[in-house]
Amino acid sequence: MKRMRSLVNSFVVCGVALAMVSSLAAQTVTQVSAKVVRVKGNARYNIAGGPWQQLKFGNELNAGAIIETAAGSQVDLILGEGAPVGGPVPSLPGMANYQPTAQQNMVRMTENSRLALDKLTSTKTGRDVVTDTEMDLQAGRIFGTVKKLSAASKYEVKLPSGVAAIRGSDYEFDAAGVVKMLSGAADVKYLGAGGQQQIQPVKGGWQFDIPTATLKPLPPAEQHVMEVVINQLVVVPVATAAHTVAPVEPVATTEQGPVSKF
Repeated sequence: MKRMRSLVNSFVVCGVALAMVSSLAAQTVTQVSAKVVRVKGNARYNIAGGPWQQLKFGNELNAGAIIETAAGSQVDLILGEGAPVGGPVPSLPGMANYQPTAQQNMVRMTENSRLALDKLTSTKTGRDVVTDTEMDLQAGRIFGTVKKLSAASKYEVKLPSGVAAIRGSDYEFDAAGVVKMLSGAADVKYLGAGGQQQIQPVKGGWQFDIPTATLKPLPPAEQHVMEVVINQLVVVPVATAAHTVAPVEPVATTEQGPVSKF
């Protein structure tokens, strides 16, 4: 009887160990990238403090990269897994555009912006895909559209004055500390007047100014601008002869200062 119990216990231990190994295998963390799908004007990037390089259509950047845009320039990125798919749609001269069949997480950097890619991971748990997207908007302004995330997923954008954590949403963030939500919702974490951490929910159709702690409705004119940009974002170019950019002049930059002129 004792021998039988010992065998049973051994089977149980082995079963638990196998289950843990299977669970770990099913939860392998994968490093994903940000793919450059549009470049207008001058843009550049560096990796882990390395030399600045010209940003080009088709570049795939991993966590640790910092992207800068010059005056009159913009960059569109697809974040994470997935490639542009779908059928042809009306395109601009010299550009072949494709309409994605499934919404993807996308970001548009506007002129004079600096964006650091802090973390881009994807974990398959067996039942779901958990993504962790963390970016740092150090200067300028970005627009973004985020597909519906799993409950355990995280999508955060750090601003100089706080952090915006969002889910399936269309947004516009400014490094000056203004969070605008066209749809969905965000939780903005920041330090209040007394130095205590505050959390301000911001729903679609509203904007929040962190420095003044002011929450107010998003004006119709600004909603319209956001709608136009988001609609442009979901039309993804897969081939173009118009994505060349002028060489980027090497310049000295400070780690936290405003974006330098190219």
